[in-house]
Amino acid sequence: MNTYKYRARPIAGGKSVNGVIEAYSEYEAVAQIKAQSLVVEKITELTEKQGVHVDLNEPLWVSEKVLSLTASQFAIMLRAGLPMSRIVELIAEQTSDKLMKRILTACAADVSAGYSLSQSLEKNGKKIPTTFIETVRAGETSGSLEICFQRLKTYYEKSNRVKRKVKSALTYPAILLILSVVVVGVVMVVLVPRMTQTFEGMGSEMPLPTRILMGMSHFFTHWWPVLIAALAALIIGYKLYRKTPEGALRIGRLSLKIPVIGNIGRMNAASQFANTLCVLLTAGLPITQVIAIIARILDNAAIAKTVDAAVVELESGKRLGAALEGNPYLPPMLLEMVSVGEETGELEQTMDVIGSYYDEEAEAASAKAVGMLEPMMTIFLGLLVGFIVIAIYIPMFGMETAVAGA
Repeated sequence: MNTYKYRARPIAGGKSVNGVIEAYSEYEAVAQIKAQSLVVEKITELTEKQGVHVDLNEPLWVSEKVLSLTASQFAIMLRAGLPMSRIVELIAEQTSDKLMKRILTACAADVSAGYSLSQSLEKNGKKIPTTFIETVRAGETSGSLEICFQRLKTYYEKSNRVKRKVKSALTYPAILLILSVVVVGVVMVVLVPRMTQTFEGMGSEMPLPTRILMGMSHFFTHWWPVLIAALAALIIGYKLYRKTPEGALRIGRLSLKIPVIGNIGRMNAASQFANTLCVLLTAGLPITQVIAIIARILDNAAIAKTVDAAVVELESGKRLGAALEGNPYLPPMLLEMVSVGEETGELEQTMDVIGSYYDEEAEAASAKAVGMLEPMMTIFLGLLVGFIVIAIYIPMFGMETAVAGA
């Protein structure tokens, strides 16, 4: 429930009065105030900005694993015939995820007050995906909420499995990169400066590789704060630019043109499209609303824009296959299977199958990229270490020669 502060005056006339009222929305709050024969002059929602307890251990978002488990719990308890208010309370008590516990605890109060689960999730679950909330809403409308939760459980279970495999494949390259940065940093900041003092005492001109290494060491030793600040500014600027509509669109288009990376982006988009389409159609949502939701949840803004353009075509009476025809980013096979599914009347089942196929394709494309990354990093690290060794060895060899000649 939200809390609103208001100022109102009696319909019969008289002084204005101030008060506080609890309601689900501002519209409902105004209706309750009018029921007291008052005319609302001003109303504002009260927000708790002071004294708010922030749990630093609370996750920043709800993970696919937690969403899958929560959906499974809802499906089981609905099958048991428990009332929704009690179901939400039980799941809130049982979940170990702090963010989901907080969201469901707030939802339990709203559901007990008479609001639907989708309404309370929309209000309290700002960090819950749109797909989850809209599927719940569709399930409530169609009376197939148990089936919708079962679908959501499978959907997020599959998504979590694919992401877990990709993260596992990236673990070794990430560790190798971190070790490389640490080793090179130690060499540049600690070892090379000490060697530089020895080389400068020789009084002779250093070879080109040694001068380059000394210059690099000097830069990293004296300018590392500037380097870190520039890197941080670049990352922040990129994230801010990506949040703008134009920036997200340009970055999305550019990422699709990058070899290997672009293919991964297409496979991920195809997987998201097919799996989400299957879940939302099974929930009973109309096709125009389904496509509009998919356009909002796709990771790549460029692909999302082309999918969103299909909504206008659907509203004009076209079928989904015709509306998506010629899409420059989605794989041709996906578009063909959409048309086949519509013609056979089994679009949900077709998207379920093709979604699994693109899950595997996205996983394979990611594994291929990681497989290419590992030898490239190894070669780069080898060349860098070889350059450092040569740059240090050449002047040391010159010193030995000079000593032997003396």
